[in-house]
Amino acid sequence: MGELRLMKGNEVIAEAAIRVGVDGYFGYPITPQSEVLETLMARQPWEETGMVVLQAESEVAAINMVYGGASCGKKVMTSSSSPGMSLKMEGVTYLAGAELPCLLVNVVRGGPGLGTIQPAQSDYFQAVKGGGHGDYKLIVLAPNSVQEMHDFVGLGFDLSFKYLNPAMILTDGMIGQMMEKVELADFKPRWTEEEIVKMSGSWATTGKTADRDRNISTSLELQSEKQEVFNHKLQAKYESIQENEVRYEKFMCDDAEYLFVAYGSSSRICQKAVEIAREKGIKVGLLRPITLFPFPNKQINEMADQVKGILSVEMSAGQMVEDVKLAVNCRVPVEHYGRFGGMIPSPDEIVEALEQKIIGG
Repeated sequence: MGELRLMKGNEVIAEAAIRVGVDGYFGYPITPQSEVLETLMARQPWEETGMVVLQAESEVAAINMVYGGASCGKKVMTSSSSPGMSLKMEGVTYLAGAELPCLLVNVVRGGPGLGTIQPAQSDYFQAVKGGGHGDYKLIVLAPNSVQEMHDFVGLGFDLSFKYLNPAMILTDGMIGQMMEKVELADFKPRWTEEEIVKMSGSWATTGKTADRDRNISTSLELQSEKQEVFNHKLQAKYESIQENEVRYEKFMCDDAEYLFVAYGSSSRICQKAVEIAREKGIKVGLLRPITLFPFPNKQINEMADQVKGILSVEMSAGQMVEDVKLAVNCRVPVEHYGRFGGMIPSPDEIVEALEQKIIGG
């Protein structure tokens, strides 16, 4: 067993980044994720691992620093909360268009606009449907515990480098601020320059070598014919991710007659709602998407053969519910229940919504 600590979700993002050998973090403070940057500054990892930590002058500057580091084959990341992530979206599309790996963390708060500093899940569309321009996708991981906040840092980088695509940890202020016991990973050394060249010599801007000319990192292509070919390449990559990287969790689904679909904080609340409903004789289960892209379409579709109805539970006005409806293809009723603007649903409210919207609907 690794080292055990009691830590906040935001703090453990920072600690995990140090331990998985991140080369650089570029960020800007915004509630409720500021502890990521604060923890890194307090830990001073540049003395321990050589990791660069920089508070940029803005969110726009931070994401472009990520672009520069990623172009060089480095493990680089940034974090923010909803309005700040909106400012990063242009740079995110550049990263996707240049096929560069990096890790983004969005600790979501209520909106729109400046909104509130309380937790929400209303950035699902931005993360999964593309908050920037163009036909691109992010790999999106949705933790529901502090332990998963830690674990998904390493997983996010693994997937990002495997597919040369930005990855995002989409969490919220509840998980970012809560404290739980977490098992920390062992320290991994940062890649050496030789390892970077060996691993990413075909694309990283590591300078001219004996085997090739300089690599150029760009998302610009002025010839439409070539840009269309490139877009076909991207779509094939996204199809491969959808085929091979779906992650999900089922809770008490074997005999379920009804189903909750929820991710992140909402899924934790739904676990208790499942227990309350079953005490009342209602056989309900929970399917938790761990990857929001790729989304577990097949697994939700299979549950439609078993259940009488599905309730999508989100801390939003209803965003993921659209993907749930697409997954079941009108085979069973699908309804949404959510609190938004920073409000958090209770397990009893969720059970009541199931009874009213699905069972009695």
